[in-house]
Amino acid sequence: MKGVSVRKIKKKFVFCGANSGKDAAFVNAAFHLGEVLGKRKIDLVYGGGRLGLMGCVSTAVAQHERQVLGIIPSAFTVNNLVGETCGKEIKVATMHERLLTMMELSDAFIALPSGFGTLEELFQMISWAQLNIHSKPIGVLNINGFFNCLLSFVDHAVEQEFITQRARKILISATTADELVDKLQAFRFEPNPALSKLKWSPSSSQKEKLDLTLHL
Repeated sequence: MKGVSVRKIKKKFVFCGANSGKDAAFVNAAFHLGEVLGKRKIDLVYGGGRLGLMGCVSTAVAQHERQVLGIIPSAFTVNNLVGETCGKEIKVATMHERLLTMMELSDAFIALPSGFGTLEELFQMISWAQLNIHSKPIGVLNINGFFNCLLSFVDHAVEQEFITQRARKILISATTADELVDKLQAFRFEPNPALSKLKWSPSSSQKEKLDLTLHL
């Protein structure tokens, strides 16, 4: 990409669900995304377990001998609810702690077709970027037009002046894994000057807790 500064992405978080969806194209695309990440030597951080599209992506990345890390609430590990995590695993107490850990350990975020949980996590990350809490790229892999209506809604909110043009640029979309990874690497964050004085650094106790968890 001549003339475009490319950020170094070592770890990507992939938001996806424990379901595979109705169309086999979702499974195929999830496997292909894992293969693309593996071939580009990008490690995976994900929600843990081995079900649905989560299992597809994590298995493909692991097959290319890249590191896989699952961030999973302890409640999900009871009775092996979501299956065995492919790779290493960090257990957290709450869903909020899970999302915060995801943000801390990832360089970029990708959402695959899924349900309410993925949508909540996706928009939480977008909201945090809008508030200058982080500056990491966020994208959706728009398989078979799955996110068309969502993207149209976001554009409608921009048209109605509920979302700014600057904030709209936070959400990236592409129809193929290679295109999406390229866009994420080329992403340049545009912080909101009005929020530049906000301080969002976690407290020292929160940092110490996160460091302890990671070293364990």
